[in-house]
Amino acid sequence: QVHLLESGGGLVQAGGSLRLSCAVSGRNSETYEVWFRQTPGKEREFVAGIAWNGRGIMYGDSVKGRFTISRDNNMQSIFLQMNSLEPEDTATYYCAVGKSVTTRASDFDYWGQGTQVTVSS
Repeated sequence: QVHLLESGGGLVQAGGSLRLSCAVSGRNSETYEVWFRQTPGKEREFVAGIAWNGRGIMYGDSVKGRFTISRDNNMQSIFLQMNSLEPEDTATYYCAVGKSVTTRASDFDYWGQGTQVTVSS
């Protein structure tokens, strides 16, 4: 069973930065690991993804150039460095694990509980 635990969310002013972490345990195959975000009443939005070998990096259009995804296989963690944050980035951020390189939320089998990011103007 794969377990994911996000951390690093919080309140930040517009223009600031945050770094999210996702500890992944129980992964035993080649996987694709991602960050999504969601606000009330909206569907989950793809933010960024990275393959188990560090390849296959993708970003959602709204975060390109501002967010960076990375991984540390020794720590079994993935990270999301978020710079130049905007109020529109306010959301609950989730990490997830699946087997396909995809941006569809329905393709991911395992999800964390989420961490709240709030950007004030």
